[in-house]
Amino acid sequence: MSIMNDWNKLVDKKIIEEIIENLKPRQINAFFVETGKEAKEKVLELLPVGSRVLAGSSQTLNEIGLSEEIDDSGKYVSVRKEYMALDHKKDGDKIRVLRSTPDFIVGSIHAITKQGEAVIASNTGSQIAAYSSAAGKVIWVVGVQKIVDSLDAAFKRINEYILPLESERLKKLYGVPSNVSQVLIFSKAVNPTRVTIIFVNESLGY
Repeated sequence: MSIMNDWNKLVDKKIIEEIIENLKPRQINAFFVETGKEAKEKVLELLPVGSRVLAGSSQTLNEIGLSEEIDDSGKYVSVRKEYMALDHKKDGDKIRVLRSTPDFIVGSIHAITKQGEAVIASNTGSQIAAYSSAAGKVIWVVGVQKIVDSLDAAFKRINEYILPLESERLKKLYGVPSNVSQVLIFSKAVNPTRVTIIFVNESLGY
């Protein structure tokens, strides 16, 4: 079953089940939930109270209320609040370490292939170190509209669909467009308990 270029189309549950099976030999844990509310509850189950958590910049997390819960509930040490309180010119090295080495980083990805390869594009690369190896654990919340046939389709989704939307958002906020400066292809976790994907049967983020 080919996934066409309707980038917001939800895929059949059979495909999700296949991906979850394909993720097992890649040592990536995966769950499937129906709603963003259930995804939020699942993430909070996985986060120990008192742990240092970075909510990555993510439209998905914003839409389901996870960024606010992590940063403002008082249940966790918000890494975002830690580094935002620092002087970005004088404390650049400290900020870099804080953003790279949380106990948990929670975020999303831009595409995942049916074979189980997760793809993350970035303008600044600020989250890539944490995702690839530096964070203790990684949790990705993924709307199933982000499932694609192949890595070629993942790059097409990023460049033709996501980049224009993100550029428009940044131009409104800061007057500058975004760019696909760095890309992480996450194929396998070395530590079988480190990475968890929560697939959500909704179109979340972009």
